[in-house]
Amino acid sequence: MTLIDGKAIAQEVRNEIRDEVAEWVAAGNEAPGLATVLVGDDPASAVYVGGKQKACAEVGMRGFDHRLAADTSEAEVRALLHQLNADPAVSGILLQLPPPPHIDGPKLTEEIAPGKDVDGLTPISTGLLHKNLPGLRPCTPLGCMELLKRHDVDLSGAEAVVVGRSDLVGKPISALLLQANATVTTAHSRTKDLAEVCRRADVLVAAVGVAHLIKGDWVKEGAVVIDVGMNRLDGKLTGDVEFEAAAERARLITPVPGGVGPMTIAMLLRNTLQAAKAAAAV
Repeated sequence: MTLIDGKAIAQEVRNEIRDEVAEWVAAGNEAPGLATVLVGDDPASAVYVGGKQKACAEVGMRGFDHRLAADTSEAEVRALLHQLNADPAVSGILLQLPPPPHIDGPKLTEEIAPGKDVDGLTPISTGLLHKNLPGLRPCTPLGCMELLKRHDVDLSGAEAVVVGRSDLVGKPISALLLQANATVTTAHSRTKDLAEVCRRADVLVAAVGVAHLIKGDWVKEGAVVIDVGMNRLDGKLTGDVEFEAAAERARLITPVPGGVGPMTIAMLLRNTLQAAKAAAAV
């Protein structure tokens, strides 16, 4: 068994992006800019946004950090998003989810211009993904694919099982695996005999948000296991996969924490650079 070190790979990606940004700016272009919009004072969201802004600075990007009061109206957030859409200094826009209950986060996300949708969540971005046309892809699925790529996992003809069908991870990772010529099964809470479905997988992606749902003996001998789950159990962070038991059977496996998580921000930075380059090419 080989542990997939997401922290180390994410740092490699960040270093590459820092060099690309430096080249881009040296060629006479403006540094890419990422605007984050946080409504309310949720501590976890504030930490996430702070991490994204810090990562921007580290790779030479500009950060535009918008913090709005918890009682900000949906109309006010929409007006800010439209303002950011029109600002040429802003390459990418990220609305931190979830917002306070009175604000419809997914609906507001649709207000972000597709060319600046660095989370890859607007309906147009989703359509471009499923049509396999150029566009911005969701960061966590991109991170999963990067981990597979950097470990030279041959997906062509491989049987991939994705447990989870969320718009954020499950559906887009299924689409990306299919585009890499894997044979993909998307499993979920209604799947009959989930254990047997998982045991077929050469590549097993767990993205359902239930601690230790995937048991060790559900993992095929020699499989690659990507655990996207982030759950708190007995005061500790843990994934959707029963790690110790699964690690005895897997060829490659991501830990939680330290696996997929660090890749999400790295891919956000890559998307922001991609968005800046696409905007300049118009």
